[in-house]
Amino acid sequence: MTDHRKPKRYKNLLSWFTSGAPSSDSVDGIRSGSGSRNVTENSVNDVPLNPSPSIPLEECHNERIEREESFDVSSLERDPGIRRPICKYPLNERDNIQRAYVVLGPYQPHLSFYPLSFDEGQGRKFNPKWFKEWPWLEYSAELDKAFCFPCFLFDSYPSHHLAFTKHGFQGWKNIMSKKSGIVYHMGGINSPHNISMHKWESLRNPSKHIERVISTQSSQEIADHRLRLITTIESVRLLARQGCAFRAHDESVNSSNGGNFNAVVDSFARMNMDVRRVLQNAPGNAKYISPLMQKQILNILGNKVRIKIQEEVGDAKFCILVDEAVDVSNREQMAIILRFVDCDGFIRERFFKVLSVADTCSQTLKDEISKVLTQYDLQVENMCGQGFDGASNMRGEFNAKGVHDIWEFFSTLSLIVNFVDSSAKRHSALRVIREEEIADLVATGALETGRGANQTCTLQPARATRWGSHLRSFQV
Repeated sequence: MTDHRKPKRYKNLLSWFTSGAPSSDSVDGIRSGSGSRNVTENSVNDVPLNPSPSIPLEECHNERIEREESFDVSSLERDPGIRRPICKYPLNERDNIQRAYVVLGPYQPHLSFYPLSFDEGQGRKFNPKWFKEWPWLEYSAELDKAFCFPCFLFDSYPSHHLAFTKHGFQGWKNIMSKKSGIVYHMGGINSPHNISMHKWESLRNPSKHIERVISTQSSQEIADHRLRLITTIESVRLLARQGCAFRAHDESVNSSNGGNFNAVVDSFARMNMDVRRVLQNAPGNAKYISPLMQKQILNILGNKVRIKIQEEVGDAKFCILVDEAVDVSNREQMAIILRFVDCDGFIRERFFKVLSVADTCSQTLKDEISKVLTQYDLQVENMCGQGFDGASNMRGEFNAKGVHDIWEFFSTLSLIVNFVDSSAKRHSALRVIREEEIADLVATGALETGRGANQTCTLQPARATRWGSHLRSFQV
């Protein structure tokens, strides 16, 4: 009965691994069929040899075996001197003919008598010991000539060395000659003969086929890869949540401090023996702890957080707060914060994204903001408010230095703060005075007591930027 079920499809290589590799007891090689069917141009089924992207490897492998078993290999001509060249077969049959001949192997008859060939009056004949010395060598009893089996299978057309493929070799006296014998035919490492030898070895050894190599990944190896990846993901998640730096100046093996990420990974390894085992035995290309891997995982986590925030906002109204700053590499950064009312009626502010900008002009900021909102499906028409920090760009009469009294006040304040902070004695004296002042205010009832109240604090220097104009800059 024909099975009409749809073949199982796999999205990627990982899904193929996790769903199960081809069965290990699949048929290896080609087995001769039981029928007496002859090999003709129409004797091949229309089943493709190469795996289709829509057909699992296991099903395609089984179909290929069934197709190859349709050949009666015993019907193929063995004698290399009279057999049909591979190039004479139809294109859709050549792969199966090659596999059938691979099963049969080189034709190496051990005869009781090999005919003599007279060269310069001296009779010479084929020596069957050459079969052991060159396993690829074949002998034609019909023509009394030697042939090359892998070159017969995979030689290009027209052939570059007819002596061992089409015409045959009979110069037994010169068989070791570097100009015309076997040594000459074998050539260098990249010779046509050695290329054919490599193809022959790959075809007759199913364990080297790509589907079999892929299937050798054991379930334990898959579990080890996943544990390494989970360790990296959890380390990145922890550092990102706490806002800690990942990298260090020196992350070499001999470094005394290899950075926060390496420290967290090592901590996991100390607490879990399985994690230690998979990290110590990890291949060089599958440790999953490289900086590139860290950035990829961090980017994935960031996208998930932004999608979650977008789901919180939904179709409700929202405001944006935008600020610009320069990072340590002297690049302009723009931070975007969303302010909205959630479904429970509480006002929420979510840090949404930070991105680099070429400049801070209005058109650049508008384009980048629109791009971010569009990317995460936040409708601009739902934006009911905008807040931008552009005080650093104020000029003329709106600049603090343009008002003499304000400029003089902050200049004097900066001198006082610098004078006090430059001496530990003056700083201690100011703190004692402040403590006595707080005690008097508490005693008179001007200040209330409580946990965390009435703490003495350090002086806040007044800077030239807008952030220096806080109350704490001139209130101790």
